[in-house]
Amino acid sequence: MESIRSNNILEWSLSDVSQAIREKQISPVEVTKATIRQIHKTNPELNAFITVMEERALKKAQEAEQEIQNGNYKGALHGIPIGLKDIIYTKDILTTFGAEKYKDFLPDYDAEIVTRLENAGSIIVGKLNLHQFAIGTTGDRSYFGPTKHPNHPTKITGGSSAGSATAVAANLCYGSIGSDTGGSIRMPASICGIVGMKPTFGRVSKHGALVVSWTLDHLGPMTRTVKDNAIMLNYVSGYDPKDAYSVKRNDEDFTRNIGTGIKDMTIGIPTSFYFDIIEPEVLRIFNNNVDKLKEQGAKIVEVHLPYMNELLMAQQVILSSESYVALENELKENPELIDEEVRSRITSGMLTLASDYIQMMRVKHLAIDMFSEVFKEVDAIITPTMCALPTDIDQREFDLLGKKEHTRIFARLTGPTNTVGLPSISVPGGYSDDGLPVGIQFIGAPFDEKTLYQIAYVIEQNT
Repeated sequence: MESIRSNNILEWSLSDVSQAIREKQISPVEVTKATIRQIHKTNPELNAFITVMEERALKKAQEAEQEIQNGNYKGALHGIPIGLKDIIYTKDILTTFGAEKYKDFLPDYDAEIVTRLENAGSIIVGKLNLHQFAIGTTGDRSYFGPTKHPNHPTKITGGSSAGSATAVAANLCYGSIGSDTGGSIRMPASICGIVGMKPTFGRVSKHGALVVSWTLDHLGPMTRTVKDNAIMLNYVSGYDPKDAYSVKRNDEDFTRNIGTGIKDMTIGIPTSFYFDIIEPEVLRIFNNNVDKLKEQGAKIVEVHLPYMNELLMAQQVILSSESYVALENELKENPELIDEEVRSRITSGMLTLASDYIQMMRVKHLAIDMFSEVFKEVDAIITPTMCALPTDIDQREFDLLGKKEHTRIFARLTGPTNTVGLPSISVPGGYSDDGLPVGIQFIGAPFDEKTLYQIAYVIEQNT
């Protein structure tokens, strides 16, 4: 742990701050006040937070401090400042979805994930900016303005969990919750140089979060370190009868394999799709990380993944169909209040035939069977998180391998695992020549997040 007061506590990891709070070397009030001061100082430029819950956060911090003084320590999140993507309902606190229509919306209940965080003693410090209605790969379409990259202010943060990534990377909170329908946790994590986990579908309750796609949406943690991420997942996962897609599983400690190494583990590299369209700098960094895994004793093998192009198409068709139904009232009531780009994405679902949707569901189940066979041979699959480096804010087309591409291609390597519901993590893998972070993605078998953390930690310690 960092020497007490020898460094800025805002730069500490969640686990280090947690240890200091547990040992009563620092207090939740001290940490929360420092966090809020930093938000007030830097958020006007970064635009990561839409709402800062200062009064509620300080009250909760005082309660946490008293509980700990009285011997009622609740665990690793007790007294830790956390941020929430602003699609997550918070009772009597603004929840805007990044949209003009909801700029004054006050829910009358807390989302399940909020209840779990607060039961664990977390201090929720605010609601985080996002690509409007959580539909977009860039993170720069919000009624409240674009979120800025913490180190490269002209670049996108990635979408749609833009504020969730920037807030963590800029030390405005120790962890955040994002949502991921096609890569919206992992893309911003990659671009901002942090860790983002999309858990297995059904692992984390979505009750009380905006629905974009019933079968593709996931909630998950975003943090500065792998261990911090696993700690957060420990507290937000679990069965919830209020979520029809929630899965009953025994409680587990996702940190338990971290630091045990990867000697004799088998990690698969896809033979196609993930490398068909990829920026050379991204590929170079990816290959460097494969070498690190070999050096640490992992066995690297090629894996054949058929149906991947079809699976990507399935994600796109399912998303357009389900988001149109989920957000149809927004189109009917106040279409002019929706960002034009976002509105176009939603209305594309009007053109999808029921037969197309059913066909894509068939592809989904074929792909689930395919991955099941692959995970009989490997412990995890490694890929780049994104196929290209981030563009500038408001830029939509860019050159990639001599061809014009749209920023929608950023979700090419992340979207498929939303369709099949597999756990996927992005961990920082290095930097481009211009200093832009590049993420490495690990994909695991259903409900095997612990193995992904185990491998990602090795990358983290060797980057």
